[in-house]
Amino acid sequence: MAKVLIIGGHGRVALQVERLLAERGDEVDAVIRNPDHAADVAAAGANPVVADVETLETDALAELIAGHDAVVWSAGAGGGDPARTRSVDHDAAVRSMDAARRAGVRRYVMVSYFGSRVDHRVPADSAFRHYADAKADADEHLRASGLEYTILGPSTLSDGPGVGAIDSSGEESRDVDRADVAAVVVAALDEPSTVGRTIRFNRGETPIAEALRA
Repeated sequence: MAKVLIIGGHGRVALQVERLLAERGDEVDAVIRNPDHAADVAAAGANPVVADVETLETDALAELIAGHDAVVWSAGAGGGDPARTRSVDHDAAVRSMDAARRAGVRRYVMVSYFGSRVDHRVPADSAFRHYADAKADADEHLRASGLEYTILGPSTLSDGPGVGAIDSSGEESRDVDRADVAAVVVAALDEPSTVGRTIRFNRGETPIAEALRA
């Protein structure tokens, strides 16, 4: 049984990750900012932990992370205000990575997006530019962190039931169900060969576990 901390625990992907982990017997702590979301997290089988990672400093985050076997970052500002996007999607994420190192928790899975890269080419006047910069910079920090990281880059998210299969070999070409993204998170936690890798994926025909080993 593993003890996993999920940051951003009320997201639509995170809630499904919590359910999958809890169903197999793992202990899951889910960090949420809004206490009104605690009931949803508990219903998914996780322990709600109310904390605002946007304002917590590294030491406080380290205390939150200590004692876990792995951290899953699935938080985000949700777009909109550029300053808050940078504050959550980059600054808080980076502090959580530094905190994981400080707490001695080596395993870290980042839920990013398919196009996250420093050469993303999103136009400077695009409303998406602030998010693209924040995610790319956070992912780069994780790669240099010394943590046993996996960066997951799903394509456009949809709300289907999941097909249990992905394509991790090509360019972004179609969407992927949040249910499958959640399954990929869980499978990545189990698969040692995903450590140190960035895995971009679409909906596909290769079973998830097999695709992650490829």
